[in-house]
Amino acid sequence: MRSLSRTQTWCLALGLGGLLIWAMAFVSDGQKTTAVLASTVRLSTPLVLGALCGLIGERTGVVNIGIEGQMLAAAFAGFLVASASGSLVVGVAAAVLIGMAAGSFLGWCAVTLQLDQIIAGTVINILALGATTFFYRQGRTLRGGAFHSIRVPFLADIPAIGKVVFDNPPITYLAVVAVFVTHFMLNRTRWGLRTRAVGEHPSAADTVGIGVQLLRYQNVVIAGGLAGLAGAFLSLESVGSFERGMTNGRGFVALAVMIFGRWTPIGAWGGALLFGLANALQNQLQLDGTLKIPPQFIGMLPYVLTIVVLAGLAGRSRAPAAVGQPYNKE
Repeated sequence: MRSLSRTQTWCLALGLGGLLIWAMAFVSDGQKTTAVLASTVRLSTPLVLGALCGLIGERTGVVNIGIEGQMLAAAFAGFLVASASGSLVVGVAAAVLIGMAAGSFLGWCAVTLQLDQIIAGTVINILALGATTFFYRQGRTLRGGAFHSIRVPFLADIPAIGKVVFDNPPITYLAVVAVFVTHFMLNRTRWGLRTRAVGEHPSAADTVGIGVQLLRYQNVVIAGGLAGLAGAFLSLESVGSFERGMTNGRGFVALAVMIFGRWTPIGAWGGALLFGLANALQNQLQLDGTLKIPPQFIGMLPYVLTIVVLAGLAGRSRAPAAVGQPYNKE
């Protein structure tokens, strides 16, 4: 099957984005359009953080199917700690630590025990869903509510884009910063060079003195922190509460976003924004009721987009050569 070139990939992305923007014409006024775009940025936050989590692991050679479980466990722990301590910042720290702990478990299974990485990730998903469902108790609330938007002076007053880009809660800003920091680290630092080398040819990396297993272990732990931040976004910034299964498949969509972005941070961010736009648009269209079609079909929009992206790109994009392969030092 012929691979899609980078130009063809971006043409597909622009085409899908154009269809969504065309559909946005049904949103009647400028204020609603601004609201849709602002919602796009926020809805893309857990997706891009989850995609960065998977990206860092896979660029080192470790498949992470457990992003969904890492996000869910982190959302629960963050909300539990924040409601008990009264501090949202402490809750975020707890969520990040739980995400890193789940990453450590993945590293132990995939790197130390060399178990099947797909099974290890599935175990994380099942364990997180079962544990959070069992320990969840209603009645807890956040003192002071969830994170509020931080308005950047002057920049937030820029027409059209000011409220969209410069009037967001803190984790949304952190997600954008994480995209550019990860891009710089992967392409301009020794750590990034070693990460890419281990993901492509671990035996060659080992011959020049790179600790393949140690680097893989470190990267899945670091990546787990990003998944933990995505979980904190869901419970402490987006909703302000915890509900069973509240990740609702976002961890798996994040994997699709990672593939769509061809295992690059900037590409993953573009894919996350595209999926965020689909979700924001279907929410607004259902709220307005401007389209005379059943709401179930409007609600299908983000999932149809996922299928189209995976059908068009999955299997055609080139993953790191050593992804999913355990390494034994010779």
